[in-house]
Amino acid sequence: MEIRVRCGCGESSCPEWAVVELQGVVQPQASFAGDIRGLHIGRLCSAPSPSATSKAGYTFTVGYHELAGTKVTLKKPLLVLRKKKVGGGGVGDQEPPAEVELEVIGIIRHKILFKDRPKALISKPATKEKKTVQPAEN
Repeated sequence: MEIRVRCGCGESSCPEWAVVELQGVVQPQASFAGDIRGLHIGRLCSAPSPSATSKAGYTFTVGYHELAGTKVTLKKPLLVLRKKKVGGGGVGDQEPPAEVELEVIGIIRHKILFKDRPKALISKPATKEKKTVQPAEN
Protein backbone atom coordinates (compact mmCIF):
# COMPACT_ATOMS: atom_id res chain seq x y z
CA MET A 1 0.00 0.00 0.00
CA GLU A 2 1.30 3.41 -0.94
CA ILE A 3 0.95 6.27 1.54
CA ARG A 4 1.60 9.73 0.18
CA VAL A 5 3.04 12.49 2.37
CA ARG A 6 1.91 16.00 1.51
CA CYS A 7 3.14 19.30 2.89
CA GLY A 8 1.08 22.24 1.74
CA CYS A 9 2.92 24.84 3.80
CA GLY A 10 6.42 24.36 2.39
CA GLU A 11 9.40 23.34 4.54
CA SER A 12 10.38 26.87 5.53
CA SER A 13 6.92 27.79 6.81
CA CYS A 14 5.98 24.55 8.64
CA PRO A 15 5.36 25.22 12.35
CA GLU A 16 8.22 24.27 14.67
CA TRP A 17 7.30 21.82 17.41
CA ALA A 18 9.46 20.51 20.27
CA VAL A 19 9.46 17.32 22.33
CA VAL A 20 9.52 17.62 26.12
CA GLU A 21 11.42 14.69 27.67
CA LEU A 22 10.88 14.02 31.36
CA GLN A 23 12.28 11.36 33.67
CA GLY A 24 9.44 9.64 35.51
CA VAL A 25 5.68 9.66 35.07
CA VAL A 26 3.13 12.48 35.00
CA GLN A 27 -0.06 11.12 36.56
CA PRO A 28 -3.28 13.14 36.20
CA GLN A 29 -6.02 12.96 38.80
CA ALA A 30 -8.51 10.10 38.47
CA SER A 31 -11.26 12.53 37.39
CA PHE A 32 -9.66 12.84 33.92
CA ALA A 33 -10.23 9.09 33.25
CA GLY A 34 -7.61 8.74 30.51
CA ASP A 35 -8.63 11.82 28.49
CA ILE A 36 -5.87 14.38 29.00
CA ARG A 37 -6.81 16.78 26.18
CA GLY A 38 -6.84 20.30 27.57
CA LEU A 39 -5.19 19.20 30.82
CA HIS A 40 -3.00 21.93 32.35
CA ILE A 41 0.12 20.08 33.51
CA GLY A 42 2.39 22.95 34.46
CA ARG A 43 4.22 26.05 33.25
CA LEU A 44 7.14 25.86 30.81
CA CYS A 45 9.37 28.95 30.68
CA SER A 46 12.57 29.90 28.94
CA ALA A 47 15.10 30.73 31.64
CA PRO A 48 17.84 33.29 31.03
CA SER A 49 21.12 31.47 30.54
CA PRO A 50 24.07 32.48 32.74
CA SER A 51 26.42 32.69 29.76
CA ALA A 52 25.78 33.23 26.06
CA THR A 53 27.83 30.15 25.10
CA SER A 54 25.82 27.65 27.15
CA LYS A 55 22.72 25.86 25.88
CA ALA A 56 19.35 27.54 26.26
CA GLY A 57 17.83 26.87 29.68
CA TYR A 58 14.21 26.09 30.52
CA THR A 59 12.20 25.67 33.70
CA PHE A 60 9.09 23.52 34.02
CA THR A 61 6.93 24.07 37.10
CA VAL A 62 4.52 21.27 38.01
CA GLY A 63 2.63 21.83 41.25
CA TYR A 64 5.24 22.40 43.97
CA HIS A 65 8.14 21.11 41.86
CA GLU A 66 10.46 22.93 39.49
CA LEU A 67 12.60 21.16 36.91
CA ALA A 68 15.58 22.66 35.09
CA GLY A 69 16.23 21.58 31.51
CA THR A 70 18.14 22.34 28.34
CA LYS A 71 17.26 22.54 24.65
CA VAL A 72 18.93 19.76 22.63
CA THR A 73 19.05 19.50 18.84
CA LEU A 74 17.86 16.15 17.47
CA LYS A 75 20.25 14.26 15.18
CA LYS A 76 17.42 13.66 12.71
CA PRO A 77 14.31 15.89 12.56
CA LEU A 78 10.88 14.31 13.04
CA LEU A 79 7.65 15.10 11.19
CA VAL A 80 4.28 15.58 12.87
CA LEU A 81 1.67 13.97 10.60
CA ARG A 82 -2.13 13.91 10.30
CA LYS A 83 -3.76 10.91 8.63
CA LYS A 84 -6.40 11.72 5.97
CA LYS A 85 -8.53 9.42 3.84
CA VAL A 86 -8.72 10.56 0.23
CA GLY A 87 -11.10 9.30 -2.44
CA GLY A 88 -13.89 6.68 -2.36
CA GLY A 89 -14.08 4.53 0.69
CA GLY A 90 -17.56 3.20 -0.04
CA VAL A 91 -18.60 -0.41 0.33
CA GLY A 92 -19.41 -2.40 -2.74
CA ASP A 93 -17.81 -2.67 -6.16
CA GLN A 94 -18.88 0.77 -7.44
CA GLU A 95 -16.40 2.95 -5.53
CA PRO A 96 -12.65 2.33 -5.23
CA PRO A 97 -11.25 1.90 -1.69
CA ALA A 98 -10.14 5.06 0.07
CA GLU A 99 -6.48 5.98 -0.19
CA VAL A 100 -4.54 7.19 2.83
CA GLU A 101 -2.60 10.43 2.66
CA LEU A 102 -0.42 11.85 5.42
CA GLU A 103 -0.37 15.62 5.83
CA VAL A 104 2.65 17.28 7.45
CA ILE A 105 1.49 19.65 10.18
CA GLY A 106 4.82 20.33 11.90
CA ILE A 107 8.53 19.60 12.15
CA ILE A 108 10.38 18.68 15.35
CA ARG A 109 14.05 19.67 15.33
CA HIS A 110 14.65 20.09 19.11
CA LYS A 111 13.76 18.49 22.39
CA ILE A 112 13.72 20.06 25.82
CA LEU A 113 15.42 17.60 28.15
CA PHE A 114 14.76 17.55 31.90
CA LYS A 115 17.17 14.94 33.25
CA ASP A 116 17.70 16.10 36.84
CA ARG A 117 15.51 15.61 39.88
CA PRO A 118 12.99 18.39 40.57
CA LYS A 119 13.62 21.12 43.12
CA ALA A 120 10.91 21.49 45.79
CA LEU A 121 9.22 24.90 45.88
CA ILE A 122 8.02 24.66 49.46
CA SER A 123 8.51 27.94 51.24
CA LYS A 124 9.15 28.36 54.94
CA PRO A 125 6.15 29.36 57.02
CA ALA A 126 6.18 32.93 58.24
CA THR A 127 7.78 33.25 61.67
CA LYS A 128 5.71 34.97 64.30
CA GLU A 129 7.34 37.35 66.67
CA LYS A 130 7.09 36.33 70.29
CA LYS A 131 5.10 38.83 72.27
CA THR A 132 6.29 39.53 75.75
CA VAL A 133 3.60 39.59 78.37
CA GLN A 134 3.68 42.83 80.23
CA PRO A 135 2.56 42.73 83.87
CA ALA A 136 -0.69 44.59 84.42
CA GLU A 137 -0.26 47.86 86.25
CA ASN A 138 -2.55 48.57 89.23
